[in-house]
Amino acid sequence: KADERPSRKGGTVELLAGQNGHFHTTAEINGRSIEVLVDTGASMVALPFEDAERAGIYVKDSDFNGRVSTANGTGRVATVTLDKVSIGDITVRNVKAAVAEPGRLNTTLLGMTFLGRLQRAEMRQGVLILQE
Repeated sequence: KADERPSRKGGTVELLAGQNGHFHTTAEINGRSIEVLVDTGASMVALPFEDAERAGIYVKDSDFNGRVSTANGTGRVATVTLDKVSIGDITVRNVKAAVAEPGRLNTTLLGMTFLGRLQRAEMRQGVLILQE
């Protein structure tokens, strides 16, 4: 798990890479704390079914009308809009996201529907700098 060094430069957060080289942190999604993996390879924020429910997003079987291709094969997703996603001082509102079917995803992926709305997402010497 990466350490977070929230910086008070007005909407800037620095994340330190974990031992595996990935960037993990806690995000507030719709006001609930959710562990996330920052994933520039994910086109959308993607939530496991269980994390979505924790964030107050309830989908039913008929909502799973989207299809995604992942490294683990194809799966069905429900497309939703998250009211608010925050990490430290950074807050992005109305973030498009996909909820995976139960048991199909283990970790929430903080993908490009969040990262692409930031002014900067830069990696330097094991530190990921995010700026609103």
